[in-house]
Amino acid sequence: MALTPFHIGGNNIFDPFNIDSLIFGSRSSDRPSSYARDVAAVANTQVDWKETPEAHIFKANLPGLSMDEVKVQVEEGRVLQISGERRKEETTQGETWHRVERLHGSFLRRFRLPENVKVEEVKAGMENGVLTVTVPKMQKPSAKTIDITCN
Repeated sequence: MALTPFHIGGNNIFDPFNIDSLIFGSRSSDRPSSYARDVAAVANTQVDWKETPEAHIFKANLPGLSMDEVKVQVEEGRVLQISGERRKEETTQGETWHRVERLHGSFLRRFRLPENVKVEEVKAGMENGVLTVTVPKMQKPSAKTIDITCN
């Protein structure tokens, strides 16, 4: 049998639009485990952290999740925790999935906050699949000028 550029040994057919076949092979036993998918879900929860003069602002991409599926907490030691779960869509009788690329599983991201924050005033909001957490900063005491008097 002659090999063409689109044939890779045995019965495996190269699919230029399926990068998974190059990385994991084409057999289901070669695909990542559900544990690996869960780890990837945690690793792929993208969070940006920006500091402004007034606050620390965290933005997390959580497409397809509702506010009820996400939890924001501040733990002891000033640790901001963002967690939740992307649930796997259920299949009903007669349906067949041809491809599942969206990650599912629990995710958890933790960030140690600096000492100059007001943890009791943390606010969180969600819009268009983006979670925004605002952690206000304590204001630095301004320098106070002391009048010098003559005794």
